[in-house]
Amino acid sequence: MPTYTAPVKDMQFVLHEVLDVTKQDVPGYDELDADFSSAILEEAGKISSEVLQPLNAVGDQEGCVLENGVVRTPKGFKEAFDQMKEGGWTALDCDPEYGGQGLPYLMATAVGEMMVSANMAFNMYQGLTHGAYSAIHAHGTDAQKATYLPKMVSCDWTGTMNLTEPHCGTDLGLMRTKAVPQDDGSYKISGQKIFISAGEHDMADNIIHLVLAKIEGGPEGIKGVSLFIVPKFIVNEDGSLGERNGVSVGAIEEKMGIHGNSTCVMNYDEATGFLLGTEHKGMRAMFTMMNEARLGVGLQGYAQAAVAYENAAWYANDRLQGRAVTGVEAPDKPADPLIVHPDIRRNLMDQKSFVEGARAFTFWGASLIDRAHKNDDAEADGLISLMTPVIKGFLTDKGFEYATAAQQVYGGHGYIEEWGMSQFARDARIAMIYEGANGVQALDLVGRKLAQDGGKHVMAFFEMVKSFCKENAGDEALDRDFIEPLKAASKDLQAAGMYFMQNGMKNPNNALSGSYDFMHMMGHVCLGLMWARMAKAANDALAGGASDTAFYETKLATGRYYMARQLPATAMHLTRIESGADTVMALDAAHF
Repeated sequence: MPTYTAPVKDMQFVLHEVLDVTKQDVPGYDELDADFSSAILEEAGKISSEVLQPLNAVGDQEGCVLENGVVRTPKGFKEAFDQMKEGGWTALDCDPEYGGQGLPYLMATAVGEMMVSANMAFNMYQGLTHGAYSAIHAHGTDAQKATYLPKMVSCDWTGTMNLTEPHCGTDLGLMRTKAVPQDDGSYKISGQKIFISAGEHDMADNIIHLVLAKIEGGPEGIKGVSLFIVPKFIVNEDGSLGERNGVSVGAIEEKMGIHGNSTCVMNYDEATGFLLGTEHKGMRAMFTMMNEARLGVGLQGYAQAAVAYENAAWYANDRLQGRAVTGVEAPDKPADPLIVHPDIRRNLMDQKSFVEGARAFTFWGASLIDRAHKNDDAEADGLISLMTPVIKGFLTDKGFEYATAAQQVYGGHGYIEEWGMSQFARDARIAMIYEGANGVQALDLVGRKLAQDGGKHVMAFFEMVKSFCKENAGDEALDRDFIEPLKAASKDLQAAGMYFMQNGMKNPNNALSGSYDFMHMMGHVCLGLMWARMAKAANDALAGGASDTAFYETKLATGRYYMARQLPATAMHLTRIESGADTVMALDAAHF
């Protein structure tokens, strides 16, 4: 069975030596000294490894069961959920006015990685609740916030987001769920939603559904969509729970993975709903959830790869197979461990260099969200808006790739359920699809985000890379192994952007057919920048006489691997982009 040990030391390295959080001018960051953050991460790691991880296989094997309209979660889930609530883990970065602890989103992100690695399906119950909390917090009336947020912060009540319908996914303008105004200011919501994560379960007293619907007589398409709060139980004026609302579960979806999360078909039969935000502006309110959710899904991608890598590295050191080609490594054993073989090393280094780079990238993204929200920083908001499709798309594509790469290390045992590696691959697979499929993320990046605010945010990113390279160009320890590869990759990315500008206007397919490659190219450049920053921090620590030289030397070796073996993929992606749309669009639809 797999195990999980939280990477506290590596997280501390990113927080304090790469991001240097206590020296940032973001409110609350000055309190995140190493001892304080270590205490939080150690405790989160403990509950992740001791409580959540043992339930991961249980959730996968048992799944959720629908009985008489009620969903029963796997054995042990409710007790673990109660323990999470009692420990305050559901409220880390929530507003203290509603019972939250008020910590930066960055700390919630670090803790979230641990819990996703330990048990992705379980963590989704509180993760979806946090997204619904954020939408109500941003767009709700004072009365709505007072009614719902304290119970959602504590997870006594959980939350969902209801977008997809059987006939429409990404194209939400096609939705049929309708909202009929009532004399008392409420609405009657009728329709069916599918793929609703945590739509029904037995771990909370109430479930607060956020539902997209169209008010009768409103504009056609996406411009006529509004967002509604639809509680499972109506909340009385005194805060107590009243009658059951007209919302029910039609079925639990049978899925490839995340079996421990109840993914439901939800039926709304004239359910009472309350408008959240402004009429016909539902997408603006929903995107408060979606943007947060997309960073969280990117985190899911690399977090699954992280736990898969941890177990694959253990197996490669334990499993005896063959002899090293350069001579016997373990003469006292009948064979050498797998780790001696170069191709196993290549596989593990691919995984390790991705996971550590992705962690730094995601933490940096979370710090941009903190800066945007706490400092009202428009530049940080624009930059994280640019990075969100990259974090979601690139990290989940690669997260799945490396979860299956870890499975490969096990050989035939990786395909056997007893070893647990297939669950990581199956659970990771959904992250490439939900919260906006990765092809849509690529289209969003190239079609919208590059040109946002006149292109100022992508230009700011290029300038960030250029400035880092210029500032450290004279550093012999960085220049050859990190700065030069980063400069080359950044030039590839800029060349791709120039190609889109020169060719995309006369034939938009030239840009859109290259969008997926551009998303991956940008992902590589972002991880290249993170590795260059981590290498600088590691070199500084070694020059300063750090006692744990092995940690920093390992960090440098891992970074050199990424820069030499992964970052050059930008040249391949550029070649694909510059080939244009002709080969992509050559076939008539009938010939596929």
